[in-house]
Amino acid sequence: MAMCSSFYPLLHINFGNKARLIFPFPTKPQSLVCFKAFSSQADTSTTKDDIPARIGFLGLGIMGSPMAQNLLKAGCDVTVWNRTKSKCDPLLSIGAKYKASPEEVAASCDITFAMLADPESAADVACGKRGVASGMGPGKGYVDVSTVDGDTSKLICQHIKATGAQFLEAPVSGSKKPAEDGQLIFLTAGDRSLYEVVGPLLDIMGKSRFYLGDVGNGAAMKLVVNMIMGSMMASFSEGLLLSEKVGLDPSVLVEVISQGAISAPMYSMKGPSMVKSLYPTAFPLKHQQKDLRLALGLAESVSQSTPIAAAANELYKVAKSHGLSDDDFSAVIEALKARIQDKK
Repeated sequence: MAMCSSFYPLLHINFGNKARLIFPFPTKPQSLVCFKAFSSQADTSTTKDDIPARIGFLGLGIMGSPMAQNLLKAGCDVTVWNRTKSKCDPLLSIGAKYKASPEEVAASCDITFAMLADPESAADVACGKRGVASGMGPGKGYVDVSTVDGDTSKLICQHIKATGAQFLEAPVSGSKKPAEDGQLIFLTAGDRSLYEVVGPLLDIMGKSRFYLGDVGNGAAMKLVVNMIMGSMMASFSEGLLLSEKVGLDPSVLVEVISQGAISAPMYSMKGPSMVKSLYPTAFPLKHQQKDLRLALGLAESVSQSTPIAAAANELYKVAKSHGLSDDDFSAVIEALKARIQDKK
């Protein structure tokens, strides 16, 4: 793994009510010795005193905006960019800086994060005209926290590494509320030394982080997690409708599930709103369907049968066809209701 030494300016960062002095990046090479996942709870080699001075953040949607806001609240120097500039305004009002392109953000920052909607957007922002790669160079790092397929992540990695910079994929598990509360889970892979450097930043935005080895492993882990989540929601939707159909109170079903072995925070969080046919967007349905599509592609690439996920994917596609793309992914229940209506 290519390494380079760099100088990084000092900065005061606030953690709670405490101001801390930021020191330069550690430059000692790190060796990747296995594919074992390393969790943040067990990793104490990097402290909050090692945060780099200048942070870039690209993509200020439902996830990116609260993530960047948490960095600002911690006292980080953050420069932002978004295709729709108006989405930058709330962050600019609390101290963020603005640059007109991903290239300019990357050129002005030590570490640049990106949270983009899909593989096409992620690749374009990183590798396209006036993209991140054009502003990268030795001593810089790029951390893509978007959910993409492994091939896209590897393509972005190639472009970033060709500039002499370092790359880390770090897709997140968690939706709008965990992003707001700094409770995300980061699934990282790529340059281990960059993982050590940005660890304190990930800790500001999340509750745990895992290092999974080579680029592509983080993307694969995220797709597997979201494949399971999408299938769980589809099955939960069937249960809610079946309970009502046979004369049971679906609200009681939610309570029963919450106290049993199959209890999951997702059911307790989404169930009450679903019973009322309300779907406030925390994770857009179109993104869940995209992740299922990518997960099915991943399964196909290794000849792994995934019939349950395939069936769930078809249900989300039906929901999209009914105009529910921008609703929360729990709105998939409406696809089942639509099928019932179609049969009448």
